[in-house]
Amino acid sequence: MKKLATILAAFALASIAFAQEANGDALVAGLKAIGAGLAVGLGAIGTGLAQGRVGSAAAGVIAESPEKFGTMLILFVIPESLVIFGFVGMFILNG
Repeated sequence: MKKLATILAAFALASIAFAQEANGDALVAGLKAIGAGLAVGLGAIGTGLAQGRVGSAAAGVIAESPEKFGTMLILFVIPESLVIFGFVGMFILNG
C-alpha cells in the first residue's frame, strides 16, 4: 500500500512539474484524457481482482462437478463487463 501511495504521489508531482500554462480548451482536453485513462485503468483493475477470485472458486467447483463448467464460465466472464464499460466511457469522453 505504501508503494502504491508513493507511485501515485510521484505521478501527481510529475504532472504538476510538467504542467504549462494552458488555455481552457487544453485544460479540458487534458482532464478528459485523465478521465478516460482512469475509466479504463480502474475498470481493468476491478476486473482483474474480481476474475481472480471468481476463477479460483470456479476451478474448485469444476473440479468437484465438471457438469457445471458452463455456469462457471458465465460467472467468470461477467466481471469483464467492467472493462467494456470503461472502454465505452473512454469513447464517450473522447467524443
